[in-house]
Amino acid sequence: MIRVLLADDQTVVRAGFRALLDLTDDLVVVAEAADGVEAVELTRTTRPDVVLMDIRMPRADGLQATHRIVADRDLDEVRVLVLTTFEADEYVFEALRVGAAGFLLKDVEPDDLRDAIRTVAAGQSLLAPAVTRHVIEEFARLKAPQAEAGTRLEALTDREREVLALVGRGLSNGEIGQRLLMSPLTAKTHVSRSMAKLGARDRAQLVVLAYETGLVRPGES
Repeated sequence: MIRVLLADDQTVVRAGFRALLDLTDDLVVVAEAADGVEAVELTRTTRPDVVLMDIRMPRADGLQATHRIVADRDLDEVRVLVLTTFEADEYVFEALRVGAAGFLLKDVEPDDLRDAIRTVAAGQSLLAPAVTRHVIEEFARLKAPQAEAGTRLEALTDREREVLALVGRGLSNGEIGQRLLMSPLTAKTHVSRSMAKLGARDRAQLVVLAYETGLVRPGES
């Protein structure tokens, strides 16, 4: 069973998500939080596999709560999936940067929601929806590449930089392998090494870093 914590300040929204998840054999809601502080506290006590985190909540917003959860080494196995009604919300970009596994719009289809939870619970980033890259690109347009972020790339080999650039453009390991004439397994190895060297929690953070460092620029295909 995949254990899920719902964090949203609207009771009706939490009830709606719970009703959807209760109909699924492999998903179970273990707790509900009405604000960011409660979300962090309940995450520490219930240890869910996935937290569905709203962005805008009282006391502590979803960004602050996500940061606290990701920064807690005792919660390394917990994955945060951000929920929002804002397609171009700068807080979504920041949530991905601090370690959220991905994000969804609140009007997501039920089957897509269930699949998203399974995806992040399996340790993968949710980068498939086109809107995720859209948010990253739109926010990156407003920011110049960070010089201090660029120095982090010095730890990578030339091949790892090539792979990181393709990760930033949204390519899968298989597609990276085709582009660089290597096997998907070799591409995955380069991605894993890049994550370790850059201190990235998952693939989502690699995408953000690719934009922050200027390795990938908005609008590039």
